Amino acid sequence: MSRLSRRQIAVVVLALLVATAAAAVATASANRTLVVADAETGDRVLERPVEDGTEVTLSYTHSVEKTPIEDVYVVDGTTLRMDRMVFRSHGAGLPTDAAYERTDEGFVLPLNDSYETVRVVPGSIAGHELVVGDNRYDLVAHSDGSVVIFVTERTLSDRLSDPLSLGDRSEPIPATDLQITRY
Repeated sequence: MSRLSRRQIAVVVLALLVATAAAAVATASANRTLVVADAETGDRVLERPVEDGTEVTLSYTHSVEKTPIEDVYVVDGTTLRMDRMVFRSHGAGLPTDAAYERTDEGFVLPLNDSYETVRVVPGSIAGHELVVGDNRYDLVAHSDGSVVIFVTERTLSDRLSDPLSLGDRSEPIPATDLQITRY
């Protein structure tokens, strides 16, 4: 077995470093961000990093029934797949003859609808909140009217050129017993 020269070793080490860096850049360039933007101006009011499979819940209080509702979406690439609706009573605008299951959480209606954007009109009566992972965000406080919620892919250069994208653009609200609603 022949011995490798210092030059050959250096070339191998350099090749490994380049391959590792390329893999890191490829992985980092597929980073996704959940965005809440003003529906009229497009101004971003909230950004959170997400991955495929991250649950995003729109939580609110039903305006008539005054009971909590959760619309649970799952990040799937740059779409939001509505996975289920969780509600605790029947009434105007709530499923009555759908194939839902009664659980400790309430009534759970499995769904499988995909959306590029989800439009919401946050209201103080409904108390709309967005739950991403363990963080809860008050959409009423973050908005001045309709918002759109969507997922975007960010390239490494996008993230490096935007220092705010390296962290949260908004602090989560403390976990409370708040209940939320969408119209």
